Amino acid sequence: MIVVLTGSLMILNTACSGRAATPTAAPTAGPVPSAAVSAPPTASPSAGTGPSGPPFTGTVTAATAADVPKSWRAGCPVGPDRLAVLRLSYWDFDGRPRVGTLIAHRDVAAGLVTVFETLYRERFPIRRLDPVDAFDGSDDASMAADNTSAFNCRRAVAAGAPTWSEHAYGRAIDVNPVENPYLFDRRVLPPAGSDYVDRANRRPGMAVPGGILVTAFAKAGWSWGGEGRSHPDYQHFSTSGK
Repeated sequence: MIVVLTGSLMILNTACSGRAATPTAAPTAGPVPSAAVSAPPTASPSAGTGPSGPPFTGTVTAATAADVPKSWRAGCPVGPDRLAVLRLSYWDFDGRPRVGTLIAHRDVAAGLVTVFETLYRERFPIRRLDPVDAFDGSDDASMAADNTSAFNCRRAVAAGAPTWSEHAYGRAIDVNPVENPYLFDRRVLPPAGSDYVDRANRRPGMAVPGGILVTAFAKAGWSWGGEGRSHPDYQHFSTSGK
């Protein structure tokens, strides 16, 4: 992995050969924070032979308020200057290589590049990879579209007093929400995930114990919400375990 830091731009290039929630209100206008970013610590990608197709490439650049017009607003626990824009290769469910965009906290960006490099090498399918702003900041709409996303300044979907979701810090990611639903209070989020409540029926795109998705995130120090929970959140990975 090569890290290049030039002014406000940080690029991580890696290559491998061959082988639920209430919609967020629109943000209020505010100043655009500085785009300066410090290079986060990097981890060496795991060894192995990748899939035939284009080499994996991950890039990380500083985020600004223009990158999160619907998912961020004044009063959120982190500002855009603490976020990064990741451009990541992935394989879709039709076996086609694509490049998508993820918004996350800049401190976890390098680790996410390593995770996605592993998923790309192992051909783990991802339905789509777009910022939640593509869905007007609505977590419900993003989940319904089976979209994988990270940052979204919203409250946690949980019992008890309202608290910020880990997504509001850019330190959580939901992967393939339909194949990996959140089971909360007798609800299945998103509703289309009802077909995947039976976790013994393993199919492409699912997060399962010992599977490549869960393993890749565990190696990067992320926790999975799908085991040992009264309300299993199969799509959810976070750095805090929340």
